[in-house]
Amino acid sequence: MKQVSCPTEITLSILSGRWKAMVIYWLLKGERRFNQLQRELVTITHRTLAKQLREMEQAGLVERHDHGTIPPRVHYSLTPLGRSLEPVLMAMHHWALEHGHALNPAPDDGQGRT
Repeated sequence: MKQVSCPTEITLSILSGRWKAMVIYWLLKGERRFNQLQRELVTITHRTLAKQLREMEQAGLVERHDHGTIPPRVHYSLTPLGRSLEPVLMAMHHWALEHGHALNPAPDDGQGRT
């Protein structure tokens, strides 16, 4: 990992992107199959989820368990390092509950997206 000027940068780089924190959130509830994660994350594409899981596996946050069966059966779970992010996510959750109402909503781009 590259040298950083602030240790918070490390955490932010691990949780960067729209989906990684949410993948961790669902895996904190227990191991999940790929399709189950995709259903829980609703709008994530197959390609994006696969990429995020691969990156998280390479970072040591997620374990991929291939049961070696036909049809393929694969589960994902958090490693102890991945589980160690639970207090970080809970702090973010509590902050959003306490302060989220004070945020200005993002402007609508005219296409139903914010």
